[in-house]
Amino acid sequence: MVTTEWVEAEVAIVVSDALVEAIDLNGTGDHFHVRVIAASFDGVRPLQRQKPILDHFKPHIASGAVHALDLKCMTPQQADNAGDTTFHPHGDGSGFFGIHIRRTDKE
Repeated sequence: MVTTEWVEAEVAIVVSDALVEAIDLNGTGDHFHVRVIAASFDGVRPLQRQKPILDHFKPHIASGAVHALDLKCMTPQQADNAGDTTFHPHGDGSGFFGIHIRRTDKE
């Protein structure tokens, strides 16, 4: 089972100056909320902050070891202003309404 410590270490490989905090959303070791705070994100658009991390995790997602990553990538200033919020990708019963998009395998 994947641990929060492992997720944090893997993110640190990609963003070496980051403060990383991972939360196992279900206790099952496959759904994680990951808060990544790094000064190197300053001036970088949100998707470009996430892409290198997601690319690094692609093999682990493809193998099924990790099912969902909610990445919250911020500068230190943004983190100070954001507070502590966690998104649950499948809803956590707190009234969140949204959609879940699944990618189908191409044949």
